[in-house]
Amino acid sequence: MKCLVINLDRSPDRLAHITAEFARIGVAFERIVAIDARDHPDLVLQPQHAMYAIRHLSGSEIACMHSHRACWSIIAQDDAPYGAIFEDDMVFSAKAGALLADARWIPADADAIKLETFFSKTMIQRKKTPVGHGFSVFRLRRSHMGTGGYVLSRQMARDLLEATAQTNAAADDLVFNPAFPTSGSKTIYQLVPALCAQDQFMDDRLPSLLSEERDAEWVASGLTVKRKKPIAEKIRTETRRIVEWIIDFCRLRQYRVIPLDPPAAEE
Repeated sequence: MKCLVINLDRSPDRLAHITAEFARIGVAFERIVAIDARDHPDLVLQPQHAMYAIRHLSGSEIACMHSHRACWSIIAQDDAPYGAIFEDDMVFSAKAGALLADARWIPADADAIKLETFFSKTMIQRKKTPVGHGFSVFRLRRSHMGTGGYVLSRQMARDLLEATAQTNAAADDLVFNPAFPTSGSKTIYQLVPALCAQDQFMDDRLPSLLSEERDAEWVASGLTVKRKKPIAEKIRTETRRIVEWIIDFCRLRQYRVIPLDPPAAEE
């Protein structure tokens, strides 16, 4: 399976990191030069999806999407039915090579598989499908943000390219947010335990390049300002939460923090 890695020209430290990670698991990769927002200040002027009417995307987020889009284009034109995409700050499980070297474990109906964890709660179907080497896949039923590591089908890559031909959106919303038609109508799986995680959750040597601009946009939008909710609104919110929990329980779904398979081999 082809592995593509997104890396900025001005981030040689990150390239060195991810090169060492792939060497450690014994898998080759192809470097994709990332779009640098510093070189394209006009990105924020491009049309954005209506979802971002209040909290606008930053230039870095749009550049990130275009970088992923370059990877989608490669997968869409490739002969292989699946390809894997990674950002350059990932830390891999010691067993990652076994899965990345072969695509035969991927379920035939998969449009995308999230390989990473953000260590935050998401919802998955309880039914699991073992794929070997101690890993299983579960249907992903709620947003699980981050596009640091994922597998994409050739057809979904084509659909993502078409969906972003005229309008920008955050890459993780496009692939892993069911509120978007690009993922809401697709079969999306979560690998458990996860195959990789961002370094910021591990050794924290490679801080996020997007967080500062993204956080500034959140502050500017006013969405970070807490307001006191009326009692009636609190009751409606809690009632809705309980009803949704009951529905999800009946649908055999569960909230779960996705663990990471250990980066170091067990002795």
